[in-house]
Amino acid sequence: MIYLAVLAFGVTLGLPIAVIFASTAQGKATSTALEGIARQPESSGKIQTAMIIGLALIESLVIYALLMFFILQAKLPEGDMLRGMIDAEAGKAQIEQVQENAANGVEMEDANGVEMEDAGENE
Repeated sequence: MIYLAVLAFGVTLGLPIAVIFASTAQGKATSTALEGIARQPESSGKIQTAMIIGLALIESLVIYALLMFFILQAKLPEGDMLRGMIDAEAGKAQIEQVQENAANGVEMEDANGVEMEDAGENE
């Protein structure tokens, strides 16, 4: 179950975080390039070329994050399958609780609050 929780958080938070940092980096790169062009207009061609290459590399990281988003999203279970996994986990927890109660000698009650008879007492 922890695997599914980590996977769900990775899918839902991975892409937005990548986009936030990439957009910040692109803004900073563009701002710095424009400042450089303003200081030295004669080197604007070289600065612009370096800026475009840098922006392409930054954007490629966002594309990789998008690909990972789709890959991880495909690993998430569908609604019915997830419901079944949750029910199975809850059933396992109930069985463990019953076994623990039996080991400690705790009387069990059914859903109506009536004490259940131990099968060993009837013999």
